[in-house]
Amino acid sequence: MVGYAFMGAAHSQAWRSAGRFFDLPLEPDLAVLCGRDAAAAGAAARKLGWRSVETDWKQLLRRDDVALVDICTPGDTHAEIATAALDAGKHVLCEKPLANSVDEARAMVAAAERARAAGVRSMVGFNYRRVPAVALARQLVADGRIGQIRHVRAQYLQDWIVDPEFPLVWRLQAEKAGSGALGDIGAHIVDLAQFVTGDRLAGVTALTETFITERPLPAASSGLSASGSVERGPVTVDDAALFFGRFAGGALASFEATRFATGRKNAIRLEVNGSAGSLAFDFESMNELSFYDGTEDPSTAGFRRILVTEPTHPYAGAWWPPGHLLGYEHSFTHEIVDLVRDVANGADPRPSFLDGLQVQLVLDAVARSAAAGSSWTEIETS
Repeated sequence: MVGYAFMGAAHSQAWRSAGRFFDLPLEPDLAVLCGRDAAAAGAAARKLGWRSVETDWKQLLRRDDVALVDICTPGDTHAEIATAALDAGKHVLCEKPLANSVDEARAMVAAAERARAAGVRSMVGFNYRRVPAVALARQLVADGRIGQIRHVRAQYLQDWIVDPEFPLVWRLQAEKAGSGALGDIGAHIVDLAQFVTGDRLAGVTALTETFITERPLPAASSGLSASGSVERGPVTVDDAALFFGRFAGGALASFEATRFATGRKNAIRLEVNGSAGSLAFDFESMNELSFYDGTEDPSTAGFRRILVTEPTHPYAGAWWPPGHLLGYEHSFTHEIVDLVRDVANGADPRPSFLDGLQVQLVLDAVARSAAAGSSWTEIETS
């Protein structure tokens, strides 16, 4: 695994727990953690359960005990590491968004196709697909339970940078993160909407905004200016993105991704309205799915709360008795379970790098629309 911060911890937990609750055809072995700072990486390896440490990710490609490289680094490094790993014959799991640009994502897809011909697999980590309630929503749509899709509403709301004195971390710098709320959290709701509906966005019209344009430099690199004030740097990404879209099948959609929704910590909401019913999901009640069956008698019809913890529900049967709830970390375990099974069976994991590229094309269209004054922008085909 390359990287060991927030996502590194989540992935490590998933690698450790997957084989303890699910029957896997291969046993994950946490061989090596990679980070630039040897001392910090060593401490993380001990805490997170990795056997050894490297400070240069290229060394992972030379190790015979590494069969898969898990990339948990900022977006500006994804393309280089993933491409090199795939070309070296290593399977790859890469965190979302796939890359910082469409060109990088296309290069990664090309590398994945080359590797696939040699039996080497790749997957992009959109973990929210693996929340049992979301997976159930996809099943219900695929089974025709809500009919033809008419409307989709998706929100991802956070507030962690509302304070103007919050430092200029890497997620607020375009050269490292690619974009702000759009790529960081907007990518998730684009993928969720397309996954649940089984359809793809065809065009968008968008607005983006940066509310705080300068922030204090992080403590490690900041200092006092000649006047004695704290040094500040420019925020080069969006703080919020709003966009409307139309799916290829004709459904209308609205999306909101913001890190300025004061009081909202990690609120993800998705509602899908069809000709025969509706589905609604709220991550703050992640074990529940709301379902409206429009074919029922109107005098008693209403939204039904489904507690998605039955053994027949996606993933749930491997865990606890019905009614015992799962959490955020379980979505990553389910991601690892599906990846390991696909690798062992020689199957193509989903979401693929091609799926990641398609989300990147949506993000690119949103950015271009916003830059052009919210003009209608067709989404390029992958």
